[in-house]
Amino acid sequence: MSTLSSDATAHRPIGLTAPSGIDRAAHHRLDEAWLAAAWSHPTTRVFVVSGGQVLIDDTPDGRTELVMTPSFEAPLTETHRYFLGTDEDGVRYFALQKDSLPGRMDQSARPAGLREAGMLLSARDAGLMVHAVALENWQRLHRFCSRCGERTVIAAAGHIRRCQACGAEHYPRTDPAVIMLVTDEEDRALLGRQVHWPEGRFSTLAGFVEPGESIETSVAREVYEEAGVTVGEVEYIASQPWPFPSSLMLGFMARATSSDVTVDGEEIEEARWFSREDLRTAIETGEILPPVGISIAARLVELWYGKPLPKPLPQL
Repeated sequence: MSTLSSDATAHRPIGLTAPSGIDRAAHHRLDEAWLAAAWSHPTTRVFVVSGGQVLIDDTPDGRTELVMTPSFEAPLTETHRYFLGTDEDGVRYFALQKDSLPGRMDQSARPAGLREAGMLLSARDAGLMVHAVALENWQRLHRFCSRCGERTVIAAAGHIRRCQACGAEHYPRTDPAVIMLVTDEEDRALLGRQVHWPEGRFSTLAGFVEPGESIETSVAREVYEEAGVTVGEVEYIASQPWPFPSSLMLGFMARATSSDVTVDGEEIEEARWFSREDLRTAIETGEILPPVGISIAARLVELWYGKPLPKPLPQL
């Protein structure tokens, strides 16, 4: 299945995956003296993360940036301080987990989650935000030891939780998930609508990898469970961090070996085959809403479609 070799859209970036220019510098996470010096350095920059949101602000030249401050202006916290890395100029970056975002004197900044901010921020700022949000999600959900039940404490600048009762160390969790665009012998694409989505919203199929399962097997199982379609050849395309709350999306193109669709009715309410002409017409008329935003789903569909997806035609 040659998906990428001649596709004009193949080199367009996938949201949240562009090189950030940040060295995570993991070797410093256990060096308390280095971390203390980094925190007090005048060039260090800090931002607050709370409930998956950060503050962003629009600049006079039309860019959108993370709201960051020097460490000496940052809100006080002793434990929920996460070291994110350094850039090529030696600037150190930290995130602070707080119960709420701080207010701004100028009132120009606004709170935003990754789905909005990820499309607006630079690769550096988006990479920092993804890292911080993923750590915050994990920290909030894993405060107790899964071995003995005692409360754990933060270590390694936010990248380990350590149990002082039994000595267990717990590391940030990432759940692998597969997301795939399935095509048939006629090169039609299979798109589905989840039961909780608004009417007309269609996207690629997706699901979690189960214990003891390869990702290729997971692709075939999820497609069959959700749409009743069997899959043969599977081609890996790209991955995308997806901390909602803790996934890594693994993107694939898959070739169907059957075409009859039978949805499960629990996750997928409707699934249909679309030719490129079918999809263009359905989008332009407003019959369906295609995947948009930062999700890799939009890029998978574009890879098959061969160019950016069309926009709905204006209504008269």
